[in-house]
Amino acid sequence: MMTHSLTVTELEHDLRVDIYVTRALPDVIPSRMFVKRLIESGRMTVNGEPVKARYTVKTGDVVELDIQTDDYPDERIKPEDVPLDIVFEDEEIIAINKPLGMAVHPAAGNYGGTLVNVLVHHFTTLSDSNGTKRPGIVHRLDKETSGVIMVAKTNFAHARLAKQFEAHTIEKKYVALVEGEVQFEEGVIEAEIGQHHKYHDMRKIVPAGEGKEAISYYTVIKRSKRVTAVALFPKTGRTHQLRLHMKYIGHPILGDDKYGNKGAFSRLALHAQAIYFEHPRTKTPIEISVPVPQEFLPYF
Repeated sequence: MMTHSLTVTELEHDLRVDIYVTRALPDVIPSRMFVKRLIESGRMTVNGEPVKARYTVKTGDVVELDIQTDDYPDERIKPEDVPLDIVFEDEEIIAINKPLGMAVHPAAGNYGGTLVNVLVHHFTTLSDSNGTKRPGIVHRLDKETSGVIMVAKTNFAHARLAKQFEAHTIEKKYVALVEGEVQFEEGVIEAEIGQHHKYHDMRKIVPAGEGKEAISYYTVIKRSKRVTAVALFPKTGRTHQLRLHMKYIGHPILGDDKYGNKGAFSRLALHAQAIYFEHPRTKTPIEISVPVPQEFLPYF
């Protein structure tokens, strides 16, 4: 489920709420009829209260929407014959080295070229715990982030992995290149994350008590002139957490077009290198890792 929280500005005052939401979330909301269905299902509110599609928004109104993947038409998922870099597979789970630029699952305006499109071509059995639009998907990586991602073949495996994520017993290691020379060899970043008030696809650091808990650990791998290679270990899994946290301590990730300087590197310099978890069936501890991208190596 995707949750969006929007705050109406003066420029949007007196728009019908269905028009307002469609304009505010053009990459998520395909039509005003889509908004109407959300309203009728009780998954859209204004200031915490249900409204009609004809309601006109006022400056300062807070519009909240809960969108499920199944809200989008099933026929939009098309199998795509694209090679996958499979690094582990058994009867329960798959680990894939996701390439840069591939979204994990379809969303409004982006129904093709996703990992899900490729998964449904390659595998006949995938979990459906997250609905028909996210077969096998237990967790996600940003489109701009490469690296290892877990996929569940069965609902049993999906449930067991989801519980580990919820309990924070799954450990993930990322490597990143960040601006500047990080002073300390290691550290912990604790800064809550909330929805950006203006841009629906961004988040921001907010004062304690106003957002969701977010904790990240880092260690320095190597310092170069004006660049530091770091290993990052997120304790929580908030959207854009590592990108925001590194910016928060004054070292944004290179190539970050949302929170840093896109021109500082050829891509977002963030890669999910390893994941540590308990096998859902055998309960055996497993570590899966993938190589560091070639373009990172001069800094390692």
